[in-house]
Amino acid sequence: MTAEPEKAFLQTENGENGRLMRTATYAAVGVAIVLIGIKLIAYFATNSVAMLSTLVDSLLDLIASFINLVAVRHALVPADRDHRFGHGKAEALAGLFQSAIVTGSGVFLLFQASERLVNPKPIQSESVGIIVMIVSIVLTVALVGFQRYVIRKTSSVAISADSLHYAGDVLINGGVILALILDMLFHWAYADGLFAVGIALFLLYNAWMIIRASFADLMDEELGDEERQRIKDVVMEQPGVLGIHDLRTRRSGQQVFMQMHIDMDGEISLRDAHTISDAVEARLMAEYPEAEAIVHQDPVYVTRIADKDD
Repeated sequence: MTAEPEKAFLQTENGENGRLMRTATYAAVGVAIVLIGIKLIAYFATNSVAMLSTLVDSLLDLIASFINLVAVRHALVPADRDHRFGHGKAEALAGLFQSAIVTGSGVFLLFQASERLVNPKPIQSESVGIIVMIVSIVLTVALVGFQRYVIRKTSSVAISADSLHYAGDVLINGGVILALILDMLFHWAYADGLFAVGIALFLLYNAWMIIRASFADLMDEELGDEERQRIKDVVMEQPGVLGIHDLRTRRSGQQVFMQMHIDMDGEISLRDAHTISDAVEARLMAEYPEAEAIVHQDPVYVTRIADKDD
């Protein structure tokens, strides 16, 4: 692969990933606005705290999705003089902000649900609430399906965090439907509060998952074992490479950074060693279009003091 075609290939891939990520953020904001509108109507019609909990969740989804929209646009800005490694960590920072919002909403809902358990109130117009929840599930499932497609293509931390919200919403909305049905059929006054407690706990769990993913990015956590092994396999496929060690990897938004030492015959010329190194980088770029690789050449007759690969 020559330098110019490789550069064009990278620009095409990154441009497509960026388009998908931006589209996903616009779709999330649009769906959140629609859900807030119909759930607000349903809450006033039903007076259900479970409905209130899913309304609050959708309000938070809108805030989180808008933050994602801004963060993704910033993260996709190319590297510049002041940010040589790009702006990818904006995604992880957005994830932490989202987790703080989700945690606050979970705690708020726990208090609201506890009060409803102590002082249960009748739910009204259950059929209206059920219809609204079914519509909400259909819209949310469609959005989550598209987000999962974007995540597979881009591995975006911000889109992953947003998708967790909406995937949780599917379960939340299903729980609200069940609470409304139990109240309508069996007049079980505590169903509303109990399901609201479950929804709040699920929100707190989602917040923890977002925190974990964001910290992995911010703290430069290594790629998974399977990805690291794939990198080693790609490097070893290059003729002239006798070994690889001191492999270091990290992810920053859409970019993956790799550093490694490769072993080559110490008797070959510097020009040949450089050619092999460039070929290794080209192979890695073809396998990971969003990556940036730094390859150091080691002659095999040099004894390494320590192998830090493991």
